[in-house]
Amino acid sequence: MTQILDQLEAARKLALSDGANYPNIIPGVLPIVGANSNANIEVRRWGADFLAEAFASPTWPPEVKESRALGVPESLKEYLEVVQDRAVIKSAILTAATIYPLIYRHTIADPNDSHTWQLMHAIKLNILQRMDAAPSGVRICCVKFLQQVVLTQTPGMVDPRRPDPNDTSLAILPRNHALLPYGNLEAEGHGLLDRMLDIIHGDHSDALLVTAVLNTLGILIQRRPIAANKILQSVLNFNPLKLANSPMTPKNRVIMKSLERTTRALLVNILKRNPENPHNGRIQQYLERMHRMRLDVFDESSRKRPAPAEPTDGLDAAKRQRLRANVPPAPTTVPVSAPPPATTLPPGPVTHRQLFTLTPDAGAAGFDVQAFTDPEQLVNLTVRLLQSVDESQLGKAINVVRSRYLNLTTTASGAPAASAPPPAPQPVVDDEEDYEPDFEPEDAEQVANSLDSLPPTDTLEPPSTSLAPYKLPEAPPLTEQEVRQYGEVSVRNAFGMLGSIDEKDKGKPTKVGFNRLAGSDYGRDSWITILSRLATRTSAGLDDPDEGVKDEFAVKNIKGNFSISDAVRDGLYTYIMYDWRKRIDIAISWLTEEWYNDNLLRHSAKIATKAGSLNGNTPSGIPATKGNYERCALRLIDGMLPFVEHTDKSLLRFISELPKLDHDILARLIKMSEDPERIDLSCKVLQYLHMFRPPVRSLVSDILLELWKVNHRARPSAGKLLKHYRPDVTLEDTNGASAGDGGEVKVEHTNGVIQQAS
Repeated sequence: MTQILDQLEAARKLALSDGANYPNIIPGVLPIVGANSNANIEVRRWGADFLAEAFASPTWPPEVKESRALGVPESLKEYLEVVQDRAVIKSAILTAATIYPLIYRHTIADPNDSHTWQLMHAIKLNILQRMDAAPSGVRICCVKFLQQVVLTQTPGMVDPRRPDPNDTSLAILPRNHALLPYGNLEAEGHGLLDRMLDIIHGDHSDALLVTAVLNTLGILIQRRPIAANKILQSVLNFNPLKLANSPMTPKNRVIMKSLERTTRALLVNILKRNPENPHNGRIQQYLERMHRMRLDVFDESSRKRPAPAEPTDGLDAAKRQRLRANVPPAPTTVPVSAPPPATTLPPGPVTHRQLFTLTPDAGAAGFDVQAFTDPEQLVNLTVRLLQSVDESQLGKAINVVRSRYLNLTTTASGAPAASAPPPAPQPVVDDEEDYEPDFEPEDAEQVANSLDSLPPTDTLEPPSTSLAPYKLPEAPPLTEQEVRQYGEVSVRNAFGMLGSIDEKDKGKPTKVGFNRLAGSDYGRDSWITILSRLATRTSAGLDDPDEGVKDEFAVKNIKGNFSISDAVRDGLYTYIMYDWRKRIDIAISWLTEEWYNDNLLRHSAKIATKAGSLNGNTPSGIPATKGNYERCALRLIDGMLPFVEHTDKSLLRFISELPKLDHDILARLIKMSEDPERIDLSCKVLQYLHMFRPPVRSLVSDILLELWKVNHRARPSAGKLLKHYRPDVTLEDTNGASAGDGGEVKVEHTNGVIQQAS
């Protein structure tokens, strides 16, 4: 059994390393862990967990998942009906929740396969029967399954301009399907939604189940607008503090706090996602009402004490008398008997600890404040101690420390020790009516007399105390994972700073020109230049002074993957795509740095290879790669093309200012020409490049010829340009046939030879 589990775990690790291995591993694993296998309970636990993990993984495409999901329902049915292990049942329910939309799509495409849908229907009935009597963990998994069934069996919003291929709903179901009746599925979906909403209005003793239902409602509101009003109405009628009328036990307190926070998070996310929602006013009122209820339930003990019933000014001896009332004598406190503190210090060097130690108790004197790891806790303790200290005892302690300090000062300077100054007499409080302040300024003689009474300042010297040197402990070395994590955090903070810089720089003139330094003005352009060079220069090995500039692959083999460089590149891509029309200049600047760095690496590799061959060494084969420029440029173009309009000239500016153009980049224009509205834009871009980029004229002509071949709708525009750019090509379109079905291209060469290609 151990050997079988080790082999299965090795297959799982192989699938986790590359999601493309899942389609090959699942058929080999199902006979071992699936139905009719008589496997051990440990093997079935592994199989249920693996199936739930495999079909929830986004690393392999949904259409392949759909084909592999056809063999899973039989094993899930056996797990739910035969196996009584709770872990197996939970994983089987989660797997059923994942494959339910896949089986639904397969049944729509193949109405003759009734066996698979009957198995899925039996699994659904088994799961619905567990909703009321199963343990809490199993019921939470059932809630997840109900969410997927409601999403699948309710109609969704379909945008004909840009449909979502991953949204599985009743919108893709034909009305006359043989196995899936439209009306029955829709009624069942709405009934299951009502069953979920009844859970939050029922018993709140199972807080995990109610919280699970609340967490599933957000995606239902977002993806199913037809049911959003019903869900919002139910949530606004929900009372998370329902247990406030029951005994306030610690468990009930935790349950109410958890439900209140989950409900508030759900409604706040709805407000942020759709600020124009007509229900936002009711949501705000509900949040304010729930806030007041929470204060009434939980914050009763933290409120301020009520105001006193009678004024304390005239009855308090410590305040000025304003009322003609008999003031009661101040209560006398009897201090706790304690030995008087010693005023003398031991001979020799004295530390600060000995100077301020007043108690003979060794335990109190050895109290170490460094044991407090939280400074706030130490501050709170100190404040409370100072509030409880007797004022007279505090004055005596201050006098003792003062006398010690003066003794040390006079001993160090050679003068006789001065006795401790007597305590200042208490000022006599006169009546308020006899108080007449003197506002006359002092003359020069009075100021001189007051200065003469002060002790001389030249005799005061710092005490000769020998303090031990203090050294901060060295920080532990960072691991590679921590270095990568902190680097990614720094990159995110840098891009977060760009948003604030964009707001500050609005309306300000930008300083441009070749005399501008990269990081001189700390503006947006400076930060973009620094970040783009950080992404490109880190792969050049500039931190190794002995080896010089290396090839990218050589540096990767020595120093591992460039996680920081990739993080910066991902951040630049996200920042540009957020508003790509206004940030075309940033994209061009970044790609220019990538192109320059790739050329630098190739040039250095050639020099190193040539030097090795001259020295008699065998050149180390450096693989020829496209570099990072082509990869980043294609990624940006692929991200922009879905949003380019037929009248948008930003794409023309972007492609025309790229530092290097090749066939892969310009071939994206052929892909864009599949949209009939954007054919003219593609031809305009190619025409502009042919006019103002002479080095790529032959490449532009080849792209135009290829566009004429593969897209019959683009033939009029492309043929018009080819007549001027390639006069040696004769274009013929017989009978209006599509590309490759009758259209011919005849190329006439100078030597009179004619080559014909279909």
